[in-house]
Amino acid sequence: MISNRLGYFFKDKLEESMISAEKVAHVQLGNNLEHALLVLTKCGYSVIPVLDFEFKLHGLISAARITDSILGLERIEYEKLETLKVEDAMQTEFPVIKGDINPERVVRLLVDNPFLCVVNMENEFQGIITRRIILKQVNRFIHAPVEDEK
Repeated sequence: MISNRLGYFFKDKLEESMISAEKVAHVQLGNNLEHALLVLTKCGYSVIPVLDFEFKLHGLISAARITDSILGLERIEYEKLETLKVEDAMQTEFPVIKGDINPERVVRLLVDNPFLCVVNMENEFQGIITRRIILKQVNRFIHAPVEDEK
């Protein structure tokens, strides 16, 4: 359980620290793997969300999953990049923050994930919370002056 003081600090900062959906690189269902690999390479991220045309979250795609999907028995089959779709290679099982942002759950999930996708109750993509953002918040909290509790 997160201490009350840290919990209140996080609760106040988390929602304003979320990177909004408009600023997050993503690909759409139906895009081919070549397009996804180009987006991943250009933006420099290892994993990005997969959305539909209504901005609903369906999965995550990574360079590793793309590479795995084009590995043949004797060679890398680059020609598959044009024909395989994002939905053929995307990860569909991953933690998501839905509705209310619980600081304790966010911290626990970010131990094993570089970022968490945030969706509303209709599964519409709202943005991401990154491990980097949380560590910056923890750093601020640790270095904040402590008020006398008398």
